[in-house]
Amino acid sequence: MQRIIYLNGEWLPEPDAKVSVFDRGFLMADAIYEVTCVLDGKLVDYDGHATRLQRSARELGVALPLTADDLLATHREIVSRNRIDQGMIYLQLTRGVADRDFVYPPEGTPPTLVMFTQAKNVLENAAAKTGIKVALLPDLRWGRRDIKTVQLLYPSMAKMEARARGADDAWLVEDGFVTEATAASAHIVTTDGVLVTRNLSHALLAGITRASILDIAATHGVRIEERPFTPAEAIAATEAFITSATNFVVPVVSIDGAKIGDGNPGALTHEFRQFYIETRRKTAI
Repeated sequence: MQRIIYLNGEWLPEPDAKVSVFDRGFLMADAIYEVTCVLDGKLVDYDGHATRLQRSARELGVALPLTADDLLATHREIVSRNRIDQGMIYLQLTRGVADRDFVYPPEGTPPTLVMFTQAKNVLENAAAKTGIKVALLPDLRWGRRDIKTVQLLYPSMAKMEARARGADDAWLVEDGFVTEATAASAHIVTTDGVLVTRNLSHALLAGITRASILDIAATHGVRIEERPFTPAEAIAATEAFITSATNFVVPVVSIDGAKIGDGNPGALTHEFRQFYIETRRKTAI
């Protein structure tokens, strides 16, 4: 089925959804985005994604052209129009169309807002059963990774380098500490059962699934430490995993060729994934 795209207030067939070559998202990567999971035709962790979108827009000084109610209604309508039971909604907001200039266009320039869906079986993820291998690579991204911008060239390069090394993804390292994966939050479980994930700062994105897993861990009495951790500490961990809206919770079974634990997905990681799916399925809207 041909997808129906939302573009600046219009619902368009996929071939008709076009953006100007002078859009600053295209010319300057002057844009932010958000990805929300759809499960059973409902929005997972929507409030967190909407809140983060609004924060990213404020940080860049871009006006979100929809009210909170209209934004939710548009998410629900795009699910309905595309008959999505499981999958993702991608939203991109740019500063709009203007002649190329490093200076922002005049205040009042209409932003560009586009949304599209991607059908995906989010429940049946082979990597969740087998685990993934990650390679360690230097974090060469810009200094405001807390803003969810479309500046994704280096994460793409890092993922391709990881693939070239026989891994599935990369964990990025800066000043001797892991920041995050190319498009996910990174976590480890120590030998004494402590869940360790890096504390929030400009160095990494505030993952919505990350926050949900921390809530689940706290509810089940798992000790949590939000702090930086080194690659050596990660390799010595009993479990490691990533979290994201597109993949929920996925175990990491090796880092730079070194096995994590016994080289199989960890029990706690499996429980986190199951609890996440169960609880978010109930709270999806």
